[in-house]
Amino acid sequence: MPSRPMNWKSVVIGLGIVVLLLVAPLFLSRFYIYFLALILVTGLLATSLNIVLGFGGMYQFHHSVFYGVGAYSVALMITKTSLPAFVGFMVAPIVSALLAVVMGLICVRLSKLYFGMLQLSLGSLVWALVFRWYSFTGGDDGIHGIPLPSIISSINTSYYFTLIVTGICLALMYAVTNSPFGRIFQAIRDNPERSESIGVNVKLHQLVGQCIAGFFAGIAGVLFVTVEGSVFPDLMFWTLSLEILIMCLLGGWFTFLGPMLGAAIMVSLRTVVGVYTEYWTMVLAIILMLLIYFLPEGVLGYFLEKIKAHGSGVLREER
Repeated sequence: MPSRPMNWKSVVIGLGIVVLLLVAPLFLSRFYIYFLALILVTGLLATSLNIVLGFGGMYQFHHSVFYGVGAYSVALMITKTSLPAFVGFMVAPIVSALLAVVMGLICVRLSKLYFGMLQLSLGSLVWALVFRWYSFTGGDDGIHGIPLPSIISSINTSYYFTLIVTGICLALMYAVTNSPFGRIFQAIRDNPERSESIGVNVKLHQLVGQCIAGFFAGIAGVLFVTVEGSVFPDLMFWTLSLEILIMCLLGGWFTFLGPMLGAAIMVSLRTVVGVYTEYWTMVLAIILMLLIYFLPEGVLGYFLEKIKAHGSGVLREER
């Protein structure tokens, strides 16, 4: 059987996007550099959710709690200790991963909707603790004016730091989803009963998936601090988790880069449409309804299906 031809158009488009992201600070204003950095951070967060949602079939309804804990961990280490900031950058994702393990040990006993509801409740408890603990977390005021290392204190250097870290994280997550663990994880998503019957420890794999997703969400939280220089309780409120879920659905939750595209769409809608009306969520709701009706597999999922169909047609012609 002839091998499937490489889609050079996709390769060229991907390289073009990378080049544009690298040279963007050379010709964009300060606002648009910040805008791109925010898309990268949000896209990384959405991709981390999709590890357990799209690839694991786990209804993670409060993923933003790991994002907020990562952000608060690095912010507190910088403002309340004398440790170097980069120590906080390394420790914060570990704290998020540990929280994911603790919550996972409680929630993983349940499945589907019950898992999601229990996880939502536990995440809300963490948010309430941060929201009310004024003496430590700043309460609803948050923490502002976080001092960052001089090497990433400017808008351009923080952008490049965010771009590099996001690229590394995406490569690592892609490797995880295509590893033997990732294949087993997807098999559990498709049929957990059959996976368990052939000797797969379903709960253990789900717990490890939770830990991985929490770790990368914590990294996204660290990057948020480098971009914004502040943290606030809304980072771990359940409405942000809903937005992240919508990003996965918009881009295509059965594709790897779909959440990145969904994040770009969501952040753009909030920024562009929000200039003209405060009811930008109404515009999003209309787009989401049209998407569910016409493109249930998401924007990127739709185009990948078209490319796959085109490739199959080329193979049939060769035969």
